[in-house]
Amino acid sequence: MARIAGKNGALYVGLASSTAAAEAVAYVKSFDFSAVQTSYEATAFGDTNKTYVVGLPDAQMKVAGFYDNATVQTYTAASDGQARKTYLYPSTNNTGQYWYGTAFWDFDVNVDVGGVVSISASGVPASGFTKVG
Repeated sequence: MARIAGKNGALYVGLASSTAAAEAVAYVKSFDFSAVQTSYEATAFGDTNKTYVVGLPDAQMKVAGFYDNATVQTYTAASDGQARKTYLYPSTNNTGQYWYGTAFWDFDVNVDVGGVVSISASGVPASGFTKVG
């Protein structure tokens, strides 16, 4: 087990269509992957503390980066509403370890007179997400 720097992370998405091979999303600087189980309070009379049961897990993604005028980034995926193959690599130095599933993607662009044109995107699962490796 080792700690790693984020400099070799990568996001791959089927950018062209729902059946396209996944390719690297250009100029991503960060992504967040959140796998959280929904919990419901199930406290009853006589319990000595609050008690919970868990439901289905959730998997959500947030991406930040810089606008690229030569690629679609996640814009096409956001425009057609089709689920895309999605791979999140914490490090491309170990391509045997990643999260995979299909996701619906959004796309936002921010243009600021005082800065670089940036993008953000978010994805929600269209299928189960699995950690590989």
